[in-house]
Amino acid sequence: MTDITSEGPTGHPAATGHNSAPGATSDARATPLDLIACIELFYFAYRDFTCDPDAILSQYGFGRAHHRVLHFVHRNPGLKVAELLDILKITKQSLARVLKQLVDEGFIIQKAGNEDRRERRLYLSAKGARLNDKLTQIQAKRIEGALAKLGPGADAVARNFLFAMITEKDRPQVETLIKGQRPGSSDAAPDYNP
Repeated sequence: MTDITSEGPTGHPAATGHNSAPGATSDARATPLDLIACIELFYFAYRDFTCDPDAILSQYGFGRAHHRVLHFVHRNPGLKVAELLDILKITKQSLARVLKQLVDEGFIIQKAGNEDRRERRLYLSAKGARLNDKLTQIQAKRIEGALAKLGPGADAVARNFLFAMITEKDRPQVETLIKGQRPGSSDAAPDYNP
């Protein structure tokens, strides 16, 4: 593990253990400096995780909100607008602007519900699916590369860490979504095995 109390040649915390991440300690208790290092690593990891998709999205005049909508509609075909709002935790106004742009430019298709014609069900068009696949592939490649450097079992540890970061009351919904099901649905997406 890494001891962040000793500095390396650059004046930054130096790794003192085998295959350790910057900011990690061998002690089970995190010090305030360990936590600050984790916060900073989280910022930098998120920056790099989103930089390649951001560049692709900017070619369309889209941002991260568009990306999230594409992702969750892809994973949950027929998703209701109300369900998407609940997943993204954004305002109706924010979603309306993003969704209108995606629909107007042919990335998302809206259909009326079979039972309630007032509800809007969301689906990716072929164009939307191609963009989503491109964005997913670039992010999956980054995650795959990082996990490969950490060795066997790293994927489970990473998933457990990320899941633990989620607010406890939201975990059941997230777990259901990750398994490829919408809350209240028995239709599992065939492409995911947790």
